[in-house]
Amino acid sequence: MPMCSWFREPATAKTLAGFGIHRIGDLAAIPPGTLARILGAKTSRLLFERAHGHDPRPVTPEAAPKSTSASYDFERDELDPTAHRRALLELTERLGLKLRTSRQVASGLALTVTYADGSTTQRSRTLPEPTAHTAAFTTAAYDLYARLGLQRARVRTFALRAEQLTDAEHAVQQLAFDPGDEKRRRIEQAADRARARFGELAVRPGALAEPTEP
Repeated sequence: MPMCSWFREPATAKTLAGFGIHRIGDLAAIPPGTLARILGAKTSRLLFERAHGHDPRPVTPEAAPKSTSASYDFERDELDPTAHRRALLELTERLGLKLRTSRQVASGLALTVTYADGSTTQRSRTLPEPTAHTAAFTTAAYDLYARLGLQRARVRTFALRAEQLTDAEHAVQQLAFDPGDEKRRRIEQAADRARARFGELAVRPGALAEPTEP
């Protein structure tokens, strides 16, 4: 590997090049004493170790994303509130599945609406508790939509963003005593298993089913 693609100190690289050391293999072949006379004890020791693959620095994994989003583009600027809500349902289905698959939960939800003239409006809200439950996202998304009062607005795009993401195992959730909620979560888990095996479209809400020809 060329030295320039591995080492980012131009002055030191130039000094090494003056001695015919252009590649990592060249550097690794230089005796430590000779390298010390060229670069000094501290720098030579560091480069000698790196050239031989010794790097004690801990590996820091990339930080998990703090948000994730999904968008829905209408085929034409859409005025129908039923079509609007159907699009929002599809987005919450996608977000919920994505977070559950990655074992994350969100504490906030933001809705961005792009209109026919290209202008946008955004609303956001904090969720009652961290969640990846599709039903919770849908309730929040419908509430954000209702607050915008889009009865006569032609919508071009909806974008829904789950915010303040954390690992699901670290999230504190309230105990639910609603049998209906517990049943919905079990159904959701079963649907997720089916999607993992047969694809994301294996299970969809009836409201998202394609209409059949009479």
